[in-house]
Amino acid sequence: MSLDDLNSWLLERPEIETVFACVCDLNGTMRGKRLPVEQAMKILDGGLRMPLSILSLDVWGEDIEGNELVFETGDSDGICDFTGRPIVLINWTSRPSALAMLWMREEDGTPFSGDPRRALADVVDRYKARGLTPVVATELEFYLYDPSDTQPQPPCSPITEKRLGSDGAMSLDELQHFDAFLDDVYDACAEQGIQADAAISENGAGQFEINFVHVADALKAADDAVLFKRLVRGIARKHGFAATFMAKPYGERSGSGMHVHFSLENEAGENLFDNGGDEGTPLMLNAVAGMLATMQENTLVFAPHENSYRRLMPGAHAPTGVAWGYENRTAAIRIPGGNPKARRIEHRVAGADTNPYLVLASILGGALVGIDGGLEPAKQISGDAYSMKLDHLPLDWATSIEAFRRGAQVQEIYSKRLQTMLVESKMQELQRFARQVTDFEYDTYLEVV
Repeated sequence: MSLDDLNSWLLERPEIETVFACVCDLNGTMRGKRLPVEQAMKILDGGLRMPLSILSLDVWGEDIEGNELVFETGDSDGICDFTGRPIVLINWTSRPSALAMLWMREEDGTPFSGDPRRALADVVDRYKARGLTPVVATELEFYLYDPSDTQPQPPCSPITEKRLGSDGAMSLDELQHFDAFLDDVYDACAEQGIQADAAISENGAGQFEINFVHVADALKAADDAVLFKRLVRGIARKHGFAATFMAKPYGERSGSGMHVHFSLENEAGENLFDNGGDEGTPLMLNAVAGMLATMQENTLVFAPHENSYRRLMPGAHAPTGVAWGYENRTAAIRIPGGNPKARRIEHRVAGADTNPYLVLASILGGALVGIDGGLEPAKQISGDAYSMKLDHLPLDWATSIEAFRRGAQVQEIYSKRLQTMLVESKMQELQRFARQVTDFEYDTYLEVV
């Protein structure tokens, strides 16, 4: 988007008075500034500055104790560059506004290596240097819930006014009862340039999944996911609900995931995973092997919060074993069937509570480790992965943080700075959770032990 494009876009929307200029931090939270529309040109000309440390805040928005970005540099500013993603309209608030997506560089012009969007861009550039383009699509699950109580509970149907009380997997009735909400979501996606595809009612009461069209632009796919999560929460409030992308908002109901599909094209636009049959090409198997080899070290990216590990418990219908298979949804990596021209890999580990830039960087970066190293995967599994003795993902948060901190292959994907920033952010979050004593603990132990 050029200055002329921005002027034209704003002239067509005279009702807009405010522009939000935002970067995405390590937790996938958008942070930034609110500008009067008259100052919108600053967004395109590099006139906005923010502390580099805002990208490494913890999930509560607090500084990381001992953060070197604060104490070694005096909490210096970075320069906020426009990403090129067209400015988007926000029209579910009391007054229409606009949002611009930015990323950060240092004072000397160097791209800031702690920026998660920059991390994904670095991985994509490595593919480009090899004449390869990842083609990516995501699937995001979320819950609508009734926010009127301190604990979430399923929403009431706008049609029957009765609270949803059972799981409604693939229920057409549930989709139709929430038509008005879903219509607004699709309208907002269209306005923001997000190519939303099918919507389904998922396994949990009030749980939905929306799929996105495959795009030959991994950065756009990640942008779309970040924007989508924000617009779903905003539109839910407009309809009297709330929406959450927590990995496991209900202990006894299905968790919410972010599944990623990808294939690789050469410069002629040919799918390099297609060998004309069901098995896929050797290059596809190299990519699978790389993702399996890096999966344990990168689990922190796929499950970044305390709540994430409730979804990854054995038997909770999310992958826990490091395995792959053809048309096998119990495996961490699935090769879907269908037309060989659409041969692709589905990565099923990440929760919906993740940072999309880091998820795609870990998946595509891991695949590249396998491609460059000519790695071969272990034999594909058949049947129920949950009942097999497999190498497993870290099953708790602390182990996952340590695996990412020590991971030799992590630095084949990420800068040392981003690796350190994420570990420090997650350690601070972990320590704060560890100091909380829950009501359930009091109920269980207070008068017994």
